[in-house]
Amino acid sequence: FYMISGGVAKYVEQLVMQSAFTNEKILDAVTQTGSYFIDEGRDVLSEEFGKEYSNYFSVMAAIASGKTTRGEITSHIGLESGGYLDKLEKEYNLVSRQRPYLQGENTRNVRYFINDNFLNFWFRFIYKYRSAIEIGNFGYVRDKISADYETYSGFILERYFRQVYKETGFYSTVSNYWNRSGKDEIDLIAVNQNEKQIVIAECKRNPQRIDIDILKEKSNAILNAHKKWDTQFIGLSLDDM
Repeated sequence: FYMISGGVAKYVEQLVMQSAFTNEKILDAVTQTGSYFIDEGRDVLSEEFGKEYSNYFSVMAAIASGKTTRGEITSHIGLESGGYLDKLEKEYNLVSRQRPYLQGENTRNVRYFINDNFLNFWFRFIYKYRSAIEIGNFGYVRDKISADYETYSGFILERYFRQVYKETGFYSTVSNYWNRSGKDEIDLIAVNQNEKQIVIAECKRNPQRIDIDILKEKSNAILNAHKKWDTQFIGLSLDDM
């Protein structure tokens, strides 16, 4: 439900009107003929982007598919993406440029993410498989979503917990981490600068897949920067929502 709607009232309303309260029913509601969600992304954005909407769509589709660095996006779409990314971030507020925890404002080690859950979903699945939708093959699109559901919902679960920690009002920084080579990824870091407290978390759908020992190994750079801090290592799963 959160993956599709992000909590946006008009999307929640559409799902509630169709009594779509299970995974299966939600996917049915999204991928059926006449679904409100099929044209929503295009309707929201095409007029705003104007004549260059196809280039902006290509950039956002690349991000939604996991191409999150400027180099990856440019290579994927075959078009210099820097100007589009700047406008998507600063003018349209649709994309955020994120840097790993501990990295300064001027670092080049940045990744881009789509802010809105629904638009991220729409570009990853609806826009990507628009040729199947155009010929009415909604079953194909539904199968593609189902096949990718565990991986994609795992990514959204990380986003959910970062949002939850931000909304507590207790932490001065809530972020995630990866090193310069793109490894040692940590899903959630929540810092209270005044209290010198830090939470380092791994987020997995299945709690049995969480390994705190590996999480600690990946956290060496963070621990070295916060010696004598109160540090808590935790696992967060679907059970903790």
